[in-house]
Amino acid sequence: MAKIIGREKEIQTLAEAMKSERSEFVAVYGRRRIGKTFLIKEYFNNKFSFLFVGTRGISKATQLDNFALALQRQFAIDFKPALQNWFDAFHLLEDLLTKKRTKGKRVVFIDEMPWMDSPKSDFVPALELFWNGWANMRDDIVLIACGSATSWMVDKVFHNRGGLFNRITRHLYLKPFTLNEVEKLLHSQGIQWDRYQIAQCYMALGGVPFYLTLLNRSESLSQNIDRLFFSSENAPLRMEYSELYSALFKDPEKYMTIVKALSAKRDGMTRNELIEQCGFGGSSITKVLSDLERCDFIFGYSQFGNKTKNTLYRIKDFYTLFYYKFVEKDDGKDNCRWSHILQSQQVRIWQGFSFELLCLLHLDQIKNKLHIDVISNYSSSWRSSDPNNPAQIDLVIQRGDRIINLCEMKFSSSPYSIVKDYEMRLRERMGLFVNQTHTRCGIHITMVTTFGMVRNSHYHSIVNSEVCLDDLF
Repeated sequence: MAKIIGREKEIQTLAEAMKSERSEFVAVYGRRRIGKTFLIKEYFNNKFSFLFVGTRGISKATQLDNFALALQRQFAIDFKPALQNWFDAFHLLEDLLTKKRTKGKRVVFIDEMPWMDSPKSDFVPALELFWNGWANMRDDIVLIACGSATSWMVDKVFHNRGGLFNRITRHLYLKPFTLNEVEKLLHSQGIQWDRYQIAQCYMALGGVPFYLTLLNRSESLSQNIDRLFFSSENAPLRMEYSELYSALFKDPEKYMTIVKALSAKRDGMTRNELIEQCGFGGSSITKVLSDLERCDFIFGYSQFGNKTKNTLYRIKDFYTLFYYKFVEKDDGKDNCRWSHILQSQQVRIWQGFSFELLCLLHLDQIKNKLHIDVISNYSSSWRSSDPNNPAQIDLVIQRGDRIINLCEMKFSSSPYSIVKDYEMRLRERMGLFVNQTHTRCGIHITMVTTFGMVRNSHYHSIVNSEVCLDDLF
């Protein structure tokens, strides 16, 4: 238990499932490498009544053979049973669990469940019968269904229209770590970087625990990135991309087309813009966008004054963004490429893009710093409708006390200084916003920066509030 960083709510949910007076069907889902299996194994100290891990890309017969072997080993039976279908498999599991008398809840952990549902498989109806016809009739079973293919988990388990409809008793959706959780994880690994370095690390790897465990405390951040992405053609996170989307989605090319388009567009894209650029639409793009949102690769962001139409989609996965910015077209000849380009304009542009994303994904921390977390509020973005005066504000917070915060996000290695020209641009943008939205609310300019602001005359003239990097932790 001591090894688990964060996940307090998830741990509480598992504890409640173990203490309840009924059988529990617990669904654990989230993107690849997010720590689902680690959480379950650490919480239960690897002590399960039965554990099975599905294997990607194998036939139903081979999957059943593996299941039979797991039954033989874990229940110490003398022979490997011959299983013709998944109904046989689950019926035998029922019999073996019934004969093995133990005190308290019996935990059945089925990991990577989506991979067990091969084409024309009877896996889902057999699972329905196992739960409805046996486990749910008892009070001592905790069935944990885990999978990275979030779209499968949602479609086949949560939104099941058959025997599993409304049968899930508890949900555990694992999100990427926040900056605070990343800092704790790095410290647990003996990595004592300052928060500026941790933020840059987050901007490359995101809050994905597995990626962070690959960091070497004896190396600097730039050395780690070189080793993980550029040291060779087989560098760990260079190879990861080819598996990431194909392991989660059928027809992964469509998904990669969407995230590639969004990785190149700093201010996001609407559905119609994505259709025009990516070449497919209708129900197909609806499903792709929905699946990508479910897996934390993208997020939809409302535009000010319109909560339902013209949603802006933005890349959410920092690893994907970093891959397309620096790795996809890399020729592999410079195994210290990151160290060599660290001070380049290309990197500075990426830092600005990524820091904006970092801020948007730590919106709760921004609101807390502004002391508006207890006030009703609504966050959105805004685009100018005047083609002659293009402008965009990535974060608009409309508050119940009739104040609107227009947030500007700036990444820099020292306190940020507003100069005269930038103050004028802020005033012009604020004027456009007021004129086009016809708002009567008060307008506050909020600066979100890494190391705070230089308190010069331009700062005092235009800035109402500020948030710095430490606040995001």
